Amino acid sequence: MIARPRRTYGGLRLGTRLALGLGALALVVFAVVGTALTTYMRGYLERQLGDQLRLVQIVQTKDASAHGTVKRQPYYGWYTAVYDVSGGSARLRTPADVPADTAPLTALAETRARSSTELFRTVDIAGEGTYRLRACEVEPGVVLVSAAPMADVEATVRQLITVQVVAFALALLAFVVIGRRMLRRGLKPLSDMAHTAHGIASHDLTDPAARLPLRADRKGGGPEVEELRTAFNTMLEHIDDSLAVRAEAERRLRRFVADASHELRTPLMSVRGYADLFQYAAANEPAERDRHLSRLRAEAARMGVLLDDLLLLARLDAAEVETPLRCADTDLTELVREAADAFRAGHPGHPLTVDTGTGPLRLCLDPVRIRQVLDNLLTNAAVHTPPGTEVSLTVSADAAGVCVRVSDAGPGIPDTDRDRIFDRFSRVDKARSRDRGGSGLGLSVARALTEAHGGTLRLDREDGMTLFTVWLPT
Repeated sequence: MIARPRRTYGGLRLGTRLALGLGALALVVFAVVGTALTTYMRGYLERQLGDQLRLVQIVQTKDASAHGTVKRQPYYGWYTAVYDVSGGSARLRTPADVPADTAPLTALAETRARSSTELFRTVDIAGEGTYRLRACEVEPGVVLVSAAPMADVEATVRQLITVQVVAFALALLAFVVIGRRMLRRGLKPLSDMAHTAHGIASHDLTDPAARLPLRADRKGGGPEVEELRTAFNTMLEHIDDSLAVRAEAERRLRRFVADASHELRTPLMSVRGYADLFQYAAANEPAERDRHLSRLRAEAARMGVLLDDLLLLARLDAAEVETPLRCADTDLTELVREAADAFRAGHPGHPLTVDTGTGPLRLCLDPVRIRQVLDNLLTNAAVHTPPGTEVSLTVSADAAGVCVRVSDAGPGIPDTDRDRIFDRFSRVDKARSRDRGGSGLGLSVARALTEAHGGTLRLDREDGMTLFTVWLPT
């Protein structure tokens, strides 16, 4: 029986529940106020009636002293009795204007005889109703008891209760209705947020291009709702940015898979083609066979380099517990000189200028991997610039770290390709021709190895020269 109203109440909207809760609280407040007001009014009227009884008995006491009994009644419906009290019992003097039931009056007279103060008592007299009694001493052994009806007091109290019930009921109704409207208006921003959330739910977030253009922009609702709105919009911005990052990551992953497939397919097709040539007799001649085997070894070596680079990048991305770096105390200046000598031997058509500073620079690094970074940057400068282009290699150091700059005076990198120059399989040559470069992993590997050492690799352009800067912390 209780669970059903509770479920019904739980299914109401928040504004309705708050209005009902405030109405219940107002009802309790009204009940407390009404009870206190009614109690105070009843006490006030009884005190007024008591004062009236006191004034009347002043006159009645004189009348009783002169005539033995009270000859005149002050008001219609009032009763007066004079008692002789002796030995703890009271005897009514006659004649007296008393009701048929005189027991309450007699009991009060007997009590007054044993007391030294005035006494008030409210009693029910059979056949008459509720009366307010007051007893006072006329002279020793004589007690005067007066009874005043409380019908007017009861009527006034009932009328007050009726007025309170009607007024409080109307006030409660107005409170609930107006409060419900005000709460609905105050909670409107929350409804807008719910509407925004439903709108977001209708979007296809699996779409790589999915965005969340919806925001809770309606103002109002107070500081708390404003904080909630700000947090809600911040959450949407975060989700929107996360979706964009995920979409970009998926796009790059698809492109990476396509590029990796293309790069692996080329040497594999070459290996397959040369393997098919061995089915023919002409290919079995010694000179022809050696040439084909040499090409097979070259394609296999090229595919091995590509797979090694992919494996290295995968290990760096996975942040394995066993890092692929083998760091040792190394002279970076010596590594730069070795890389410069290898570059001059492999690319004699590109003059190289080297500035290693004044002395050795000892760093804790992996000499093999840093040498790979330098070789990749120098090779990139050679294969993407025409013969005769000057290349420079500069080393500088400060308190924070060491900078190695590789620059060339070639045609440079277009602005449209600068943002993705470090992407894997990224080439400025859109036709993927192999006469001007390798697999497109060189710069990606260089950047990943630099960051694995805690450094940075960035691309700049100064004075018309393409500049790659490697920064390694000391």
